[in-house]
Amino acid sequence: MAAIKAMLFDLDGTLIDSAPDMVTSLNHVRGEAGLHPLPVDEVGHAVTRGAPGLLTVGMPKTDGETFESWRCALLDHYARSGFPLTRFYDGISELLDALEARGLPWGIVTNKIESLTHPFIRARGLGDRVSAVVCGDTLPVSKPHPEPVWLACEQLGCKPEEVLFVGDDQRDLEAGEAAGTQLAAVHYGYGSRGLNGPLLERSYAVHHPSDLHRLLT
Repeated sequence: MAAIKAMLFDLDGTLIDSAPDMVTSLNHVRGEAGLHPLPVDEVGHAVTRGAPGLLTVGMPKTDGETFESWRCALLDHYARSGFPLTRFYDGISELLDALEARGLPWGIVTNKIESLTHPFIRARGLGDRVSAVVCGDTLPVSKPHPEPVWLACEQLGCKPEEVLFVGDDQRDLEAGEAAGTQLAAVHYGYGSRGLNGPLLERSYAVHHPSDLHRLLT
């Protein structure tokens, strides 16, 4: 593995556990539809596919118009919630501190839209720390397309081959591979059950954020 000069992270399922807040918003929609709430353990894995993924597993099948109204209601509730239950995974704060102590920039490449990503970054005091943020609607394309990763590398001031892209979803590995970054596969996140194939074999395995400290020495 070549020397790492920066790291890029997926957001949900890699840096943060947002499932409790997302499922709370799903249950708000379910309540409006007269349905009982679902536990996070049952549907939280679908957060890796955003609001549509949660609604697909957490609501009855319906027509496109109703599905879209549910999606808007879920996202509106989530945006207004202030994300009270969302937390960094254990070890992430220490990892970011270690990167900064070594003068290594880090950034975020997420398929979450800007209007949900940036408020969270500001609320957690990360605005002055993160060196690159590319969201699902920053560009006309999103992961697994490599362009968001290329833009983030440009914001970091690094070549793709100097960057380690860390993510829990197969789309993260595909985007990083296509962009030419080094890869790290997160096995504690929501999307990890879908990780497979040669890309997984070529990726550094991350079972806990502390595993990434070994790459900084």
